[in-house]
Amino acid sequence: MSFSIAGKTAIVTGAANGIGLAIGRQFARKGANVMFADMDEARLIDELGEQAEDSNVRYFAGDLRERLTIANLLSATLDAFDQVDILVNGARQVIPSDPLDPDDESVAALLNQNLMPALRLSQMVAKRMIRQAEDREEGASAGAIINLSSIAARRTHPDLMAYSVSTAALDQMTRSLAVALAPHRIRVNAVAIGSVMSASLKSTLKENRAFRQDIEDHTPLARIAAPTELADAAQFLASDAAGFMTGQILTLDGGRTLLDPVAAPAH
Repeated sequence: MSFSIAGKTAIVTGAANGIGLAIGRQFARKGANVMFADMDEARLIDELGEQAEDSNVRYFAGDLRERLTIANLLSATLDAFDQVDILVNGARQVIPSDPLDPDDESVAALLNQNLMPALRLSQMVAKRMIRQAEDREEGASAGAIINLSSIAARRTHPDLMAYSVSTAALDQMTRSLAVALAPHRIRVNAVAIGSVMSASLKSTLKENRAFRQDIEDHTPLARIAAPTELADAAQFLASDAAGFMTGQILTLDGGRTLLDPVAAPAH
């Protein structure tokens, strides 16, 4: 079974840096048309540079918490490439929270940031995939949706309650959409990540060098994953090689969840 995504069109959100950028770049190298989407237009321009002029690469800047922005992203993708076959919901934010503070609004903030844009974009993209499928041969895949989640959904750390709640909700959204979209031949899966060298983690490690050792001590493989390793997993889920896989949360954590120290944050 082929891992090829050549000729397909992908939207990747959170694509201005770190994991989303790595996924978008790999998809483009493998022959897919890619729309890189992020709030940070300056970073998109810096990272993509002249590549944004390539025939298979475009970028879109906007706040996906706004419904109109989501509609504009899909329209821009269709204007550039005429179709959409893959959606990677990679935009996410991690902020500390205090579960005992009644004035802490972090849960609402992260549901609005990490869950609702992914849900709304998935719904809109799925409708387009269903219409496209009318012109395809019977039994052919109509599309793949991939959500970037976290092992925080299964672990308990008070300072990360809001993030844990938002990723747990994203996991359940993945399962629910998988069942709802299965009759339309659209697969929905997620990747639950452990410690990956994202832009935010890289910044944290610069300020706290002991934190790297703490992560490695709580990870059986004793290292932090590279963003390209997430890109490999995303390509697998987007390809026909995962054609009978839907509603699954693929864990990529170096064995982190095999251990259970509550005090080890899930980044």
